[in-house]
Amino acid sequence: MLPGAGKKDPREPEDHALGRSRGGYATKIHLLCDGQGHPLHAEVTAGQAHESTAFTTVLENARIPDDDGELDVAPVHLGGDKAFDAQWIRDWLEERDITPVIPHRGEIPEARHPDFDREMYRRRNVIERLVGRLKECRRLFARYEKTAINFVGFIKMGFVHYYLRLFCPE
Repeated sequence: MLPGAGKKDPREPEDHALGRSRGGYATKIHLLCDGQGHPLHAEVTAGQAHESTAFTTVLENARIPDDDGELDVAPVHLGGDKAFDAQWIRDWLEERDITPVIPHRGEIPEARHPDFDREMYRRRNVIERLVGRLKECRRLFARYEKTAINFVGFIKMGFVHYYLRLFCPE
């Protein structure tokens, strides 16, 4: 038997980030990108997990270098859809001086919420375009890997592929 065989990596989730959702057996990829749509960080959870369960993990584990190479550059604004409309998320962001750009749930028109920046919210499509670009790496959205750690590794390889195409065009 190989050394380490049969031992489970402590970073690996019990469910291997696989679970049932409306679409069947799935994994959710939680992405963070900058304002230009450049990928910064990804986390995975089981398909039935709510989007907000990985919110703090994604933001706390993202390492963004500034011009001097230092880390922990915080965003000024953070956009999200109505799934992220929770008071604890808004409080978490405001404690870190990050302006939430999240629409409010319910039947109250957005015009009645003076803190909602509709123009800034329209820029949220950059994450959707990033997902479209990452889908070009078929292996990412077919998930052939059994473990979540290996799957996240391939997501990061998708990030590398994205940056290589961006900075080293053919």
